[in-house]
Amino acid sequence: MYRLKKENSKRVFVSGMGCVNSIAESAAEFEQALREGRQGIDFYKESKQKGPIKIGAEIRNFSLNKRIDDYSLKENVPQTILNKARKVARRSPFVIQTAVAAVLEAYVQADLFHKQVSGERIGIIVAGNNLTNVVKNAYMDKCKNDLEYMSPSYALQFMDTDHIGTLSEIFGIFGEGCTIGGASASGNVGIIKAYEMLQLEIADICIVVGAMAELSDAEMYGFYNVGALGGRRFGTEPQKACRPFDMEHEGFIYGQGCGCFILESQESIAKRNAAGILAEIMGGAILLDGNRLSNPSVQGEARVMELVLDRCGLVPEDIDYINTHGTSSPLGDETELKAIKQVWKDQVKNVWINSTKGLIGHCFYAAGVMEAIASIIQMKEGFLHPNKNLDHPISKGFRFVGNDREEKQIDIAMSNSFGFGGINTSIVLKYCSQYKSE
Repeated sequence: MYRLKKENSKRVFVSGMGCVNSIAESAAEFEQALREGRQGIDFYKESKQKGPIKIGAEIRNFSLNKRIDDYSLKENVPQTILNKARKVARRSPFVIQTAVAAVLEAYVQADLFHKQVSGERIGIIVAGNNLTNVVKNAYMDKCKNDLEYMSPSYALQFMDTDHIGTLSEIFGIFGEGCTIGGASASGNVGIIKAYEMLQLEIADICIVVGAMAELSDAEMYGFYNVGALGGRRFGTEPQKACRPFDMEHEGFIYGQGCGCFILESQESIAKRNAAGILAEIMGGAILLDGNRLSNPSVQGEARVMELVLDRCGLVPEDIDYINTHGTSSPLGDETELKAIKQVWKDQVKNVWINSTKGLIGHCFYAAGVMEAIASIIQMKEGFLHPNKNLDHPISKGFRFVGNDREEKQIDIAMSNSFGFGGINTSIVLKYCSQYKSE
């Protein structure tokens, strides 16, 4: 397995972040929404309701052009970049437009437009796969009887790499780039691979995009029929449907969202005298169960948490807070708690636990990045967001955040993401209150 020697390990930091989801169109809005415990889960618009599937956490009223117009009023974004974003992404699929908005916000926060780094030293990883199924279905519905009239643009748009091409063209990225998949763990996989890219000095900065999963009817019904999708019991009360770790949980609620992290080496931060560093990525780990099915493994999840702690030189007691995978799936929730208990043993009562999915649903490929953003916001602002609908916990002895937020200072956080096919991931984040480059 991949392992860097601790004595040779380089420090990697988060210098910018951005997001779009069902409760916020920016990381700044996300902070307020988390603080309030705002929830984005509701009925789909009637045109999107399919049979028994009526509930989700949609992005509503988002406009990339409006976001670009807002930035055009500010002095810290070059007009050439905004013009290029308008031109290149104007006909892009919705999922790519959300990515452009998230990266634009992260670039502004990291001050990369003015304290520039050579584009050849910037890499990009887009986390997610099968990103344009809705686009594919729309093209097929339109042209199924006359395929010779298929739009030439489809030759580019059906590939996940259209994200890479669009973002690299807009932001002038000429370093290493790729798309990477890990099912629901894709976001964490992307963060970990970007961390490794900087450790190996392949790049000085890496943009990580947790891409929005725009699920088609086929995917939604696949999840529904396998028993993973919730919303049955609370079909008339959508905001009660997603309830991680509660006795009445019954399955995940699909959420739309896209998140962006900018990871940067310590040397790059010092060289460009970057300010406002958000957090340190202490380390990450990916391990497999050797299982192609959807059922999770206590041993697999425990092993990956133990491995990341070892890589970071930490013990369980050093972790103040876990942002869990916590999907509201009965088997998934129970498995994760057993794994946490196996690692923390009698100290489990001292580590805070919540799930961001209770507010924004399950964002699939973006979940790892979105939940890492939520973790950093909570560390930075000194609170833990509510664990929505946790009325009757499935297990005692854990330190759950309840239906109300907790005012707590968190210094070191763990964020878990697990995916179908036995993919287990965990990352550790450290809050940087007074960053010093030396």
